[in-house]
Amino acid sequence: MAHLTTTYGGKDERLDLADMRRRLKAIFIGSIGNLVEWYDFYAYAAFALYFAAAFFPNSDPVVQQLNAALLFAAGFLVRPLGGWLFGFLADHHGRRGALMLSVGLMCFGSLMIAVTPTYASIGIVAAILLAIARIVQGLSLGGEYGTSATYLTEMADHRHRGFYSSFQYVTLIGGQICALLVLLVLQKVFLTNEQIRAWGWRIPFLIGALLAVTALVMRRNLHETDAFEAAKNVARRTGSLRALLRHPREVALVVGLTAGGTAAFYTYTTYMQKFLKLSVGLTDDQTTMVTLATLVFGMCLQPIYGAISDHIGRKWLLIGFGVSGVLFTIPLLTTLHSVKGPWPAFLLIAAAWMIVTGYTSINAVVKAELFPTNVRALGVGLPYALTVSIFGGTVESVALWFKTVGHETWFYYYLTGMIAISLVVYVFMRDTKADSAMHRHE
Repeated sequence: MAHLTTTYGGKDERLDLADMRRRLKAIFIGSIGNLVEWYDFYAYAAFALYFAAAFFPNSDPVVQQLNAALLFAAGFLVRPLGGWLFGFLADHHGRRGALMLSVGLMCFGSLMIAVTPTYASIGIVAAILLAIARIVQGLSLGGEYGTSATYLTEMADHRHRGFYSSFQYVTLIGGQICALLVLLVLQKVFLTNEQIRAWGWRIPFLIGALLAVTALVMRRNLHETDAFEAAKNVARRTGSLRALLRHPREVALVVGLTAGGTAAFYTYTTYMQKFLKLSVGLTDDQTTMVTLATLVFGMCLQPIYGAISDHIGRKWLLIGFGVSGVLFTIPLLTTLHSVKGPWPAFLLIAAAWMIVTGYTSINAVVKAELFPTNVRALGVGLPYALTVSIFGGTVESVALWFKTVGHETWFYYYLTGMIAISLVVYVFMRDTKADSAMHRHE
């Protein structure tokens, strides 16, 4: 059997090449499944401009988008329940089973949206069914984040943990890109805008359900992580809320470090499409192209920043995001609001991504490194889901509400304040690369 010998921390380690291939395969399959889940979830955001009128008849397009955004937020409000349920399953029964269940649930939610009748057919029941489907998807995604973050972190070797864990956001953003690509192909090749609004918006959700089935089959072959296998006979490994509450400082850190980052992330992803259309005044095609191009740019930044964190530590990247976010959020959004044309809009959002990636690329690994194996999936997933529900999933609703009352710029200050709160946490938290629970407990 071929081996590769390396040195780390003054100790020789023999890394079996077969084991390395096993890790890389597991990371790839885990990442692909994550991509499919996020595609399914964000197809809603990508196509909301087209189907909102079918479920929320109103002459004001801003009000229609606000109603659609409220249901988008509803999907986030149930994510804490998903984070708790799947975190318990992952810590108690294994990461693999929880990952399979989450993608199966996402398949059901996407298929439900694909076949739900419109308001014209069944009245208010249409919006209720759409809400139920979003709740199902929210439960799935609430469980997916903590479990996949834990799985990818545990499967990566400690020298490249930041790099490999960054692929959670590579695939997360990749899911959004795939949703936008489907929209672009439908716009440019197959359907007119009127046809997409009439019935074509159902196509991406049907595609998502089929992709979820594919991901489910692929995840059947996932290996369980060594960290879970090593800890499964330990009595403390319960994945319960009681066990999690033994780590109150770590739970508070997850909430604090997430708040500003998640608000910024959802500003420059899901809300940005509406901002470019309703505030900047770009056409449908320009909005799609700029959103797609900036997401590709942001996706490419993730592994670069993740690799940097493996060398300089996680803390400095987080502080860089916090300081830059506080200084430049208001100027960036103010300038973006007044630009004319897609190219200036792209450059400004790309600059914003260079700031936000300081958080997105490493937030998963930082959270995983805070907790021991017995509560890692729950510790990563539940407090994160709670924070995202409050500060991430509501970004669109808050921003659109400020716009409807005539004070759109107030949202810029709101976002800056959220980043400032997280910056305080970044300054005083430990660097998890140097002081990781994964080193101390495993």
